[in-house]
Amino acid sequence: MTLAHWTNRLAIGALALASGFAGGAATFYSPVHAAGGEPIHIERQEWSFAGVRGRFDREQLQRGFQVYKEVCASCHGLKRVYFRNLVERGGPMFDEESVKALAASWPNQIFDGPNENGDIATRRGALIKRPALLSDPILGPYDNDKQARAAQNGALPPDLSLITKARSVEFHGGVFAHIGQMLMDIANGYQEAGANYLYALLTGYKDPPKGVTLADGMNYNAAFPGHQIAMVAPFVDGSVKYQNEAVPRTVSQYSKDVTAFLAWAADPRLEERKRMGWLVMLYLLVTAVLLYFAKKRLWSTLH
Repeated sequence: MTLAHWTNRLAIGALALASGFAGGAATFYSPVHAAGGEPIHIERQEWSFAGVRGRFDREQLQRGFQVYKEVCASCHGLKRVYFRNLVERGGPMFDEESVKALAASWPNQIFDGPNENGDIATRRGALIKRPALLSDPILGPYDNDKQARAAQNGALPPDLSLITKARSVEFHGGVFAHIGQMLMDIANGYQEAGANYLYALLTGYKDPPKGVTLADGMNYNAAFPGHQIAMVAPFVDGSVKYQNEAVPRTVSQYSKDVTAFLAWAADPRLEERKRMGWLVMLYLLVTAVLLYFAKKRLWSTLH
């Protein structure tokens, strides 16, 4: 290839990259859309755990667990979260003794496993349940999916352990705008798409617009693909009483607190991972500086 040909290709590449950045800047606050179905606007919320330096708010995590316990646990489990995780660093950091008492009183108990002889205890043909320990998962009210569907008119309440990772949003826009947005999200360490969608879902219950007919047992939700969801609105203002009376008791606050808690449940090592990332970057920087001076010293002897 000639020099002119390579020059033209580099110019085209530079123009595309610049267009991508410009498109990303122009669409940074443009609508983001829920995956599946028609495009749905999902606002980006401000979260304490957002960005490369984000950290969870301990008080918010504790409030979020309270909302989960008093409202969400009646239908949904957290089978990948253990009671001991509520005590560990990086999470809500409840007092260990209070969590032990919570586990022992948790209404959704644990099936007793085999004894030292491998026998499973039963009573009248049914497996025996026992109170939970710190080492046990936070179970939902149903023993299996069939029982859950039978109790919920055929709908299956999902386990919430990974819900903010299992749900996300999709960007709709031009190719260059998409590239620009992606680069900006990488630079900002954006990982809160699932949390933004979940918050929008919890606050998206509204009266259906004129001309919209809901199927039997369905509720209108502005953020849900198709806008018809079997789950009823979980919160009303004042339904959960926080110990700190300065915190608003509103649907928006409940939704934000429980979303933050579920974001932690899906990524309990977030703070540790970010801290390790900064240490790795510092290590690479120091290594690069040392290698530079080593190279400079070695090559100086060849002049």
